[in-house]
Amino acid sequence: MKLTVIGLGLIGGSMAIDLRKSRFATEIIGVDNCPEHAAEALRLGIVDRLTDFETGVKMADMVLLALPVDQIVGLLPTVLDLIDPAATVTDVGSAKREIVAVVAGHPRRGNYVASHPMAGTENSGPSAALAQLFAGKLTILCDQEHSRPQHLALVEKMYQTLGMSTAYMSSDEQDHTTAFVSHLPHVAAFALANAVLAKEDGSIIFDLASGGFQSTVRLAKSSPEMWSPIFHMNKDYVAEAVTAYIHHLKQFRDAIREGEMERVSELIREANKIRPVLNGESTSMTKNEEIVVKLYTKK
Repeated sequence: MKLTVIGLGLIGGSMAIDLRKSRFATEIIGVDNCPEHAAEALRLGIVDRLTDFETGVKMADMVLLALPVDQIVGLLPTVLDLIDPAATVTDVGSAKREIVAVVAGHPRRGNYVASHPMAGTENSGPSAALAQLFAGKLTILCDQEHSRPQHLALVEKMYQTLGMSTAYMSSDEQDHTTAFVSHLPHVAAFALANAVLAKEDGSIIFDLASGGFQSTVRLAKSSPEMWSPIFHMNKDYVAEAVTAYIHHLKQFRDAIREGEMERVSELIREANKIRPVLNGESTSMTKNEEIVVKLYTKK
């Protein structure tokens, strides 16, 4: 089987490393619109060879789109136009509704499986690719009823090969859930970094910063090329999540400012209720929400 990976950065590169090692495909072909990234991926042994977009799609038994979500929206219809009628197509985009909508009426919609492997780091490019990045993590398959069984089975097998668990959601449910457990943490990290950087004595603050600050703000190193399109494509649910976060921040601010320490303790105790989720105990969340929160926080 020939697997063509379009986009050889952190996610596409990491998937290619493990799929190549496991011999999931007999050949992994790389496509990237950045010549430097393509050459680096070949040099690092992430892919077996490189080719252009059209050739890579036409010759593939399976196509993996590992690109920013706006680029996936632009390319997915063309990929379905070009593939062999028996080929399988999947993507790794973090915001799904617009992606699935753009091919809703495509005659080869059944060849496409919408997926979102929930793993990553704040780094980018082929050199950031890591073996075993996905082991023990969760992937979400969306609107699986619109994918033909043989294509769904192949994508399921791919993620099983990577060591991932699988959850099934509608694209709307996926976007709503990940707005809170994936997209909101990135917004919070970006905002925290900007708040600290705006202080005149920021250099002193950074000298004093401990592991807690570094782990909280780590996501602020993530690239705008990846995250700006995600925020745009999932803007309604991300805005809902940010509004909820601001509400809870204001509760802490007001209680601290007024010296209401019992109220502060009450808010902390309320936050401690996240512990059963992280410990795998039952909660009032839906099963899918519980799975996503528990596994995503293992990143």
